Amino acid sequence: MRSVALAVALGAIGFLSAGCGGAELRSFRVPSSAMEPTIHCAKPGDGCLGTADDHVLVQAGKPLKRGDIIVFQTPKATVRACGEGGIFLKRIVGLPGETVRQDRRGYIWIRGHNANAWTRLNEPYVSPHARQLDTYQPEHIGHSWHVAANDYFVLGDNRSMSCDSRSWGGVPRANIIGSVVKIIRGS
Repeated sequence: MRSVALAVALGAIGFLSAGCGGAELRSFRVPSSAMEPTIHCAKPGDGCLGTADDHVLVQAGKPLKRGDIIVFQTPKATVRACGEGGIFLKRIVGLPGETVRQDRRGYIWIRGHNANAWTRLNEPYVSPHARQLDTYQPEHIGHSWHVAANDYFVLGDNRSMSCDSRSWGGVPRANIIGSVVKIIRGS
């Protein structure tokens, strides 16, 4: 059932102190297949590849850029679109002021603020199989989304198992907890 596949909420398991500069790191467990194969969840979960859930270390305050994996508090619209909300983990693909489009083959295209041309996003983290599966979800194909001035457009790497910005819009900067700085394999 798709609602089970959308279980992308993360559970905070503690705080860690970083070495240099005293930056605080938080650790989160990843119980969802939305970011497979980059970040694993445990079998027998739907789409999970690991034998145990991976954990991620997240640092607040780092400058955000396209391609970063972030942890964030979901916007209110997420509960309506996904059937749940809370703390999610996704990858930034669209920056404030940009327009994001998904073509019929599952590729993501970006048009910058005040730009006329589209640029196809290079996404080596999305497997050909995951991209093909995503094309079976026609609600996203051929659509475009404008990213508000203080928002980020985020997607899961395992698109067919991810309820993301395509369904509920951008993530406000104020909702972002931090960027993933390390993935710790569950095994």
